[in-house]
Amino acid sequence: MIKPQFISFEGGEGSGKSTQIKLLAKRLTKYGDVITTREPGGTIEAEIIRNLLVRGEKNKWSGVVETLLLYAARKDHIDKVILPNLNKNKWVLCDRFKESTIVYQGYGKNVDIKLIKKLDKLITDNLTPSLTFILDIDPKIGLKRSIRKANTETRYEKMSLSFHNKIRKAFKKIANANKRNFKLINANQDIDSIKDIIWNEVTKKIDAKK
Repeated sequence: MIKPQFISFEGGEGSGKSTQIKLLAKRLTKYGDVITTREPGGTIEAEIIRNLLVRGEKNKWSGVVETLLLYAARKDHIDKVILPNLNKNKWVLCDRFKESTIVYQGYGKNVDIKLIKKLDKLITDNLTPSLTFILDIDPKIGLKRSIRKANTETRYEKMSLSFHNKIRKAFKKIANANKRNFKLINANQDIDSIKDIIWNEVTKKIDAKK
């Protein structure tokens, strides 16, 4: 179930997803209403689950427990935010979606990826963005960006550099396997250059709809 006005942003910690979502949302307003959201989170209830996942000691949850919590939050998010807005023909820009679960819990924490995909089919009916941007950055650089005083959600930042290197490798693997729906972007470029790359890809989707 691919939704044409649903765009997700993926990448490691400190890759600049939030900045680029804001910039794209501003440019998209001339093509209709736009909402920005995030995972885990996006609803009052899902944000409660987010707080459990992104704060505290790094080893407090197993990968399987994290996966189940993420899909509980995702189900609430889809039912209350994503699908209702897509059904109103709004653009939905989401900071992380199911690829983050495949990468962080699957490749990063060794949860059976077949299990994750079964959960996705059962819980989300394989809801898929029409376009996913993966912002690629060296974890050493990204972690320095992400670990700052204003950031209180640092549970994943506490995980080892080898974990974050696995994350980066997995995102690249996903992007290279499906270049039609995934766009891998070097996040070390300046903000405006990344913004223009993203806009170029989105306008292709807009033109295809005409």
